[in-house]
Amino acid sequence: MAENFYDALGVKRDATPDEIKKAYRKLARKFHPDVSKEKNAEEKMQAINVAYDTLSNEEKKKQYDFELDHPQGFAQGGNQGFDGAQFYRQGSTSGSQDFSGFEDLFGRFGSGFGGGRQQEYSQRGNYQQRSYRGEDQHASIEVDPTVAYEGSTQHISLQIPTYNVYGEPEVQRKTLEVKIPKGMKAGQQIRLSGQGQAGSNGGENGDLYIEIQYRHTNKLRVEGADVYYTVNIAPWEAALGQAIELNTPAGTVKVNIPKNARNQQQLRLKDKGIPAKVPGHLYLVLNIVQPLANSEAEQQAYQDFAQAFSDFNPRT
Repeated sequence: MAENFYDALGVKRDATPDEIKKAYRKLARKFHPDVSKEKNAEEKMQAINVAYDTLSNEEKKKQYDFELDHPQGFAQGGNQGFDGAQFYRQGSTSGSQDFSGFEDLFGRFGSGFGGGRQQEYSQRGNYQQRSYRGEDQHASIEVDPTVAYEGSTQHISLQIPTYNVYGEPEVQRKTLEVKIPKGMKAGQQIRLSGQGQAGSNGGENGDLYIEIQYRHTNKLRVEGADVYYTVNIAPWEAALGQAIELNTPAGTVKVNIPKNARNQQQLRLKDKGIPAKVPGHLYLVLNIVQPLANSEAEQQAYQDFAQAFSDFNPRT
C-alpha cells in the first residue's frame, strides 16, 4: 500500500494541528538536506514538505481526506481522473446538490479532475477554468549583526511548495539573491514579489517574505533596533573608572567607565544601535574579568588587596 501523507509524517488521521506541526518539525530536523547525513535526505524532505503543506492547511486537508475516503473517484497511478462534469453528476445523488459545495470542498485543488485543472460550472452547463494566485510563502534567515550597519547581499536556498502541470503537489528548490539594506531591525521582512508559490491556470505567483534575524553570540545580541555588546573590563577599571577605546559594531568608540561600576551594568550609547528610520541604541554590558594569580607577585597583590578591604564580606 502506497504511503499517504499521514504515514509520511507519522501521525494518525485524527491528529491535531499541533501534533502535525510537532511531527513535521521533528522530521525536518532529521532529514533537512543541509544537516542530515541520510542518503535519501533530500527526497525524504521533499515528501515531508508536500505532506505538511497539505495537512497543515484546513481546506487542503479536507480535500485530501475526501480523496482517501473515495479513492474510486480519483486517478490511480496517473492522471485518468474524472472530469468535472462526471464528478458533478456522480455526486448529485439527490439531484439538488449545490455545485458551490463542490467548489468549497475542493477549493484550489483539482487533482484527479481533468489532470488537476481548476474548473467551475457555468449557468450554460459548460466548465470553465479558473485561475488562482499562488500562496505567499514565508522564510527566515539569520545574518551577522554587522549586516544591520552595512547592508549585504545574501544567497539563500529555499524549498517552495508548488504544483506541477498535472495539479500534483511538489516542492521546488530555488536559490535567490537577497539584498538586505542597512538599518533593518530584527524581525523585519523583505518582500520578494512573485517568488512565492506558483499560480495556477495563469494566475500570478505569490510573494516570498524573508524575515531577518540576527545571529547572537556570547558577546552580541540584537533586540529590535537595539544592540547589546558585552565589554570585558578589569577590576581596577571598574573600581577606579577609566576611559577606554572599543571596537563595536557601530565602529570605534571612546567610553568612560564610571567609578565603582558593577558587573553587568549597562552603558547606553544613544543612536548607536541599528541605523533604522528611528535609530536604536547600543548598550555596552560591562563584564568584570578577574585575573588569575599565578606568580608570587600576583598572589601578593591579592593579599594586599584583601588587607585593604578586610571589612568587606561578599556573603553578607
